[in-house]
Amino acid sequence: MSKRSNGDNPWRAAGLVGVMGVNVAACILLGYFLGDWLGGSRGWVVGGILAGLAVGIFSCVVLVKYVLEDSDG
Repeated sequence: MSKRSNGDNPWRAAGLVGVMGVNVAACILLGYFLGDWLGGSRGWVVGGILAGLAVGIFSCVVLVKYVLEDSDG
């Protein structure tokens, strides 16, 4: 029988997807509140949301790279 590696665990993949969703949602929410706190106008709020989205996507990329490097070993 072939031994499954740690990267083949479906629960680990499901957990990673869940954490990525929560991460992006939290970054967008923080960006909204930051834009509201900075100026409160529509431009600041939209800018905060877009900045939060960018930070959330970047942090997901870093997280996936870390998990893939960990599962290769």
